Amino acid sequence: MKIELCQISKTIQGQPVLRDINLCFENQSCGKIYGIQGINGSGKTMLMRMICGFILPTQGQVKIDGKVIGKDLSFPPDIGLLLENPVFIDEFTGLKNLSLLCGIRKKVSQLQIIDTLKRVGLDPNDKRVFHKYSLGMKQRLGIASAIVESPNLILLDEPFNALDESGVEQVHRLLNELRQEGKLILLACHDRHQMESLADEIIRMSDGRIINEQ
Repeated sequence: MKIELCQISKTIQGQPVLRDINLCFENQSCGKIYGIQGINGSGKTMLMRMICGFILPTQGQVKIDGKVIGKDLSFPPDIGLLLENPVFIDEFTGLKNLSLLCGIRKKVSQLQIIDTLKRVGLDPNDKRVFHKYSLGMKQRLGIASAIVESPNLILLDEPFNALDESGVEQVHRLLNELRQEGKLILLACHDRHQMESLADEIIRMSDGRIINEQ
């Protein structure tokens, strides 16, 4: 898969939020993790929303394997994502929530749903409903929803939010496993240490601009 952002700019109510972005993300023979690092308000989430097709650029194009978002495609066809705070049905368990979500496209079995919950450190037999989950458990369920259908492209915005040390370590292991499975992963995070310990390439953002790549 190849994602191209070509001369992207975005203005909202007269205020520029993305400025002259030119980027390429791709996985060819193996998986890859790209880190997008910057403080809150730097443009990381807006960039991810644009790749998803939730917001269209004021100028420029977003291409997925050569097809233009908003023209040839409404959104990437094989994507899993966690953007900002995960939202689920308060009165349902994690298993029930994930089962309902997967029931929309019917791509995965109940056993795969259960296995995904275990991969993120949640007990599929836990009878607590979502509104009784800790913030860390809610975050884990959000990550589970992004990966459960085994998409080729995974976008995770601040996935370490609300996780304790063991949770961070578990998500690190999970992301490394997904890379080994050949996934293309875009990981937005304000924490430079997390980026440097995980990402194959790091793109740094400030004030809606790319300030450097490595």
